[in-house]
Amino acid sequence: MSVSAGLSAQPHDLGAAPAASSSAYAKLCLGALGVVYGDIGTSPLYAIKECFGGAVPFTPTPEHVLGLLSLVFWTLTIIVTVKYVSLIMRADNGGEGGSLALLALVGERVRGTRIAGPVAAIGIFAAALFFGDCMLTPAISVLSAVEGLEIAAPVFGHYVVPLTLAVLAVLFAVQKFGTGAVGALFGPVMLLWFLTIGVLGAAQVAAHPGVLAAVNPAHAIQFLGHEGWRGFLALAAVFLAVTGAEALYADMGHFGRQSIRAAWLAVAMPALLINYFGQGALLLGDPGTVDNPFYRMTPDWAALPMVILATLATVIASQAVISGAFSLTRQAIQLGYLPRMRIVHTSTHARGQVYVPVVNWGLLAAIVLLVLGFQSSSNLASAYGLAVSGTMLTSTVLFGLVMALIWRAGVARTVVLVGALLAVDLAFVAANATKVSHGGWFPLAVGLIAFVVFTTWKRGRALLLRSVEADAMPVDDFLKSLSDRAARVTGTAVYMTVSDGGVPRALLHNLKHNKVIHERVVFLTVITEDRPAVPDAERISVQPLGCRFYRATVRYGFMDSPDLPAALAASRPIAFDLMDTSFFLNRETILPSKKPGMALWREHLFAWMSRNAATAMDFFRIPPGRVVELGSQVEI
Repeated sequence: MSVSAGLSAQPHDLGAAPAASSSAYAKLCLGALGVVYGDIGTSPLYAIKECFGGAVPFTPTPEHVLGLLSLVFWTLTIIVTVKYVSLIMRADNGGEGGSLALLALVGERVRGTRIAGPVAAIGIFAAALFFGDCMLTPAISVLSAVEGLEIAAPVFGHYVVPLTLAVLAVLFAVQKFGTGAVGALFGPVMLLWFLTIGVLGAAQVAAHPGVLAAVNPAHAIQFLGHEGWRGFLALAAVFLAVTGAEALYADMGHFGRQSIRAAWLAVAMPALLINYFGQGALLLGDPGTVDNPFYRMTPDWAALPMVILATLATVIASQAVISGAFSLTRQAIQLGYLPRMRIVHTSTHARGQVYVPVVNWGLLAAIVLLVLGFQSSSNLASAYGLAVSGTMLTSTVLFGLVMALIWRAGVARTVVLVGALLAVDLAFVAANATKVSHGGWFPLAVGLIAFVVFTTWKRGRALLLRSVEADAMPVDDFLKSLSDRAARVTGTAVYMTVSDGGVPRALLHNLKHNKVIHERVVFLTVITEDRPAVPDAERISVQPLGCRFYRATVRYGFMDSPDLPAALAASRPIAFDLMDTSFFLNRETILPSKKPGMALWREHLFAWMSRNAATAMDFFRIPPGRVVELGSQVEI
């Protein structure tokens, strides 16, 4: 599962043909080609190579070549064209796709039911697995591209790993500048990439047209039947051809359903299939090229330029995944699954372009360790695939719930369609599961750690809210007991509170120690709704409580970027003057206890995350000079 790099500022019409001009639509398609298909577009670098020389090697006999090519062809057709392009992309949450967007959509329908917990766990685990994918994709993609030097310029073969690390270091170092500047190059470079690999493949197919017989599914069936268990294990290598396919759905909100479909059907799919068949044709004519069929079918004079183009393409594929990690992190924070982190907005007009320093450097550290530990793309391929296949499986489950609960498609239709998709997904998950001991444990471990972090923070915040509400003084009682002798000073005080009931602790502390109350007092609660964006007209609501006290609620979607000063400036009942407004923030110190709620070790983890979370001042863009922080201790 990957999320968009955010090169488009606004979602586009997802259900009908684009209303924009043909040139604008062409730009959308080109942008989708660059961002959405970077990952799956670079799969030819290693997919066929691993089919024949991976953990379960096969000699390139005509039967094996046609059988494996047939599996690749029908895997691309079923998973990408049928499952994602034709079916799952019909399900969107306000124009957005991806596991968390789909979870928010389904979760709203199952809230309060017995399946609410399992559904939430499925969606969260899919998001957690994505972080394992974010580490593996840049490592295997860039490494497989640079390995072309072993063929193009063997003298530099010993420098493959150092050059890979150098490319990755530069890639992560420039993240803080945003993807806008380089994003304009994504589409043209990937278009050149697809055209190039298509031409290379077509030349080989023309020389050995018999390879086109692999379109017949009988070759795939015969291969699986004849090879038995080895044929089943080969599915793990075949699956490498579709890694990155989940990006079609996750990036839907940025490019629109129609442009993503057009880019796939008109450019990406034909180029990929022609190249795969070209590699198969090369193996039929010269089985000795099995060590690296992609680079072996490149003419000698074009080998070095091809390495450069492949490196650029894999950097683009990595960029999309990295930006996706930033976007997913922001969504998880908004939905309450991660603590606040410093988020840098790298564009003034594209909401999806964000940079999260902690995530950026954490990913780089993990990727460097992966490259140093596995040393080659073939070794990394043993770890790759399990996280992606698991994400695809969860997407199918959530899609089935959409069909049943939202579309009301009928039991029989849902069971037959979703059952068929699940059968395919489960086959690939099972095949990839055999790679656990050979490196597949890595994405599982990353996913498990992320899942524990997500659920611990969500549960901890719920326990914290329950504790705060239990101890909170009712507003009516406070207003009745408010002494006329309490001095009212000029200005507006905004007290942020996680609860929409009771008096914030920060106010009680301020009154106790400073013995003053501001002329106007606002209790402010921020709510993230289960939709991508909240219209400006619905952003803030203000309710008078009496005695010049007010309760304000600011609403954001999980794709919105919080900006409290901007939201307050749009308030109608109260005219906020930022220079005359003080924001009082309560900084809770979490005290783990043996009270029922969470395991003690998870409470300590929650307390640690809470201590290291970014302040509300930074996250909500509150000017530092207008903030007063007051601390309190809360036992959970």
